[in-house]
Amino acid sequence: MSARPGRRWRQILVWSIVASVAASLSGCGELDYYAQAVHGQFALLETARPVDILLQGGRVDERLRRRLRLAEEIRTYAVERLGLPNNGSYRKYADLQRSYAVWNVFAARPLSLQLKQSCFPIAGCVDYRGYYKHADAEQYARDLRSHGWETFTVGVPAYSTLGYFDDPLLNTFLFDPEGELARIIFHELAHQVVYVRGDTMFNESFAVTVAAVGVTRWFRAHPRGAKAYELVDMRRRAFRALVRRYRGRLVELYGGSLLPAQKEIEKRRIFREMRASYLRLRSSWGGYAGFDRWVDSGLNNAKFGAFADYSHWVPAFRALLAQQHGNLPAFYKAVRKLAALPAGKRHAELDALAQNEAERLAQP
Repeated sequence: MSARPGRRWRQILVWSIVASVAASLSGCGELDYYAQAVHGQFALLETARPVDILLQGGRVDERLRRRLRLAEEIRTYAVERLGLPNNGSYRKYADLQRSYAVWNVFAARPLSLQLKQSCFPIAGCVDYRGYYKHADAEQYARDLRSHGWETFTVGVPAYSTLGYFDDPLLNTFLFDPEGELARIIFHELAHQVVYVRGDTMFNESFAVTVAAVGVTRWFRAHPRGAKAYELVDMRRRAFRALVRRYRGRLVELYGGSLLPAQKEIEKRRIFREMRASYLRLRSSWGGYAGFDRWVDSGLNNAKFGAFADYSHWVPAFRALLAQQHGNLPAFYKAVRKLAALPAGKRHAELDALAQNEAERLAQP
């Protein structure tokens, strides 16, 4: 049978989804956004080919073949050792012919770290808006800036459809160093384990925790690339600690009693001090400049807000994992219980866990 009917039905499905949400949208701009999102997702899925078929064929170059085999090893480890979902995700490969899967746009007001939310039928409300074309993301960011928002546009190599589709391996991350490849696969699969609609900080902090623990355990079993990854991870943790420190100062500033003009002056001073602190930190890295772009492309509230989404409750989740003696299935069960709580109570529980972890680490 010709493949054309399949493509035609897929197009019908695409426009059916767009039509189903159109009734709830307030204008053409929103409809255009959903149309690009649906088309981008289905174009990605249509490009994907089964890994086992690719490996059996003779048209795959040796470099790609090695990476696909490594990804298969990591995928098997995720299921057998980390208790992550055993489904069709990361069993196919797609070359998107671009550097990133999507570009996310974060936005915050000049004197706030609270991120602008966008709400969607499946994912709920999230603290960003994603685009499959860089130009579209930049146009949205320009529109926001014209209305007084500070913005941060970042390329994203991978994302999760939360199990609604089988997420494929992508060229945007398949050729990353071994530890980074494992981290991305573990992170995105973690979103399929627990996901709370409307709580980006909870979701991302949980996935970051699972990925970090997973990579550590992966390298215990496969130590060939451990030292290189440990160096990368050490620098990443040092940079996160630096950003966390200055983000705390911004939180204190914005919640204080200074006049808005005075807060703006102090904000700029904090940014200058962070740049200087970063340069001192970087000088100890032997020329490594992996975070230069983040710092040099302009510090603003959107960047600091986005940073918090991915790290704020990591100490809390690490404490919860320790309570389960490192048992990941038990940890997932405990996290699901947290996820079922009302937001206020869930956040209070996480704050308490984080405080306990801080006190534990402070002990001599």
